[in-house]
Amino acid sequence: MENVIEIGHLTKSYGKNRGVIDICLEVKEGDIFGFIGPNGAGKSTTIRSMLGFLKIDAGQIRLLGMDSIRDHEKILRNVGYMPSEAWFYDSMRVSEVIRYAADVRGVDCRAEAEKLCDRLKVDRNKRIRELSLGNRKKVSIVCAMQHRPRLFIFDEPTGGLDPLMQKHFFELVDEYVRDGASCLLSTHVLSEVNKYCKNAAIMREGRLTLLESPKIDDEAFLKFYEDEEGL
Repeated sequence: MENVIEIGHLTKSYGKNRGVIDICLEVKEGDIFGFIGPNGAGKSTTIRSMLGFLKIDAGQIRLLGMDSIRDHEKILRNVGYMPSEAWFYDSMRVSEVIRYAADVRGVDCRAEAEKLCDRLKVDRNKRIRELSLGNRKKVSIVCAMQHRPRLFIFDEPTGGLDPLMQKHFFELVDEYVRDGASCLLSTHVLSEVNKYCKNAAIMREGRLTLLESPKIDDEAFLKFYEDEEGL
């Protein structure tokens, strides 16, 4: 089984502010990989480095067999990325945002987008400024999934979603993975990793710790964040 993500000794520094240090990670095809840690641990920095949005200081990154720097544009066409912040132009209608995301990739996604909007109860006629955070998140999910990519990268996707929509979201992830996709799920919600992920790693202060099992209880999870003085 091939690797869909390969990260070797990734380092990204922000000067005095912490970045990520010597990150090594492999995600296999067909995996739902949990990327867990608190806010500020380095998860988003790692993801943005993977997608070529940040200039890294050291290391190598390959997604779907492609180099994250040399093949940046091709990677973005073949990856479904959902950032943690669901920002769009406020004056655009939901249907326009979804169509624009498809046009950027040069793919006709109308049938898949309609299915996703129905499953997630997305009102395509509203303008973005009329939407709650949860409804903006749902639009972002549609934009990330509608082109049926080989690899999904979700950065805290369920924040703002009600429990029913969270359930529908993970049902969709499972369906796409059964059809051959793979998924990196970045979250700080331990229960999501325990319930849905096949493998997992924890980010702590810019460093990565692979887990032998994605199943971890709350007490063991907290120990990863204890320092000498305690939490």
